[in-house]
Amino acid sequence: MGANLWGTDLTAANLYGADLQPALLVDAKLPDSNLSDANLTAANLTGADLTGADLTGADLTNANLTNANLTGVTGLGSVTGLKSVTGLESAKGLPPDFLPSTT
Repeated sequence: MGANLWGTDLTAANLYGADLQPALLVDAKLPDSNLSDANLTAANLTGADLTGADLTGADLTNANLTNANLTGVTGLGSVTGLKSVTGLESAKGLPPDFLPSTT
């Protein structure tokens, strides 16, 4: 089991390259956080607030983004593992034409 960060306020945190697999980030507050190159494999981000976060190069393989807020998130096009993410269809704030890559 990874870190239990359920409901933790990580607003504007610099988590560049952090190994957060398989962290429990349910209802975590991550607005404006730097998650670029972070390993979020199998992380549970259900209901997390990622407003304005940078996900450039992050690995979200098998992550859960059910009801997460992705408004203004940058770097989604370079995220690894989007095809395996659970709950992406219920995430808030995705651009209407957003389609996950096949990686």
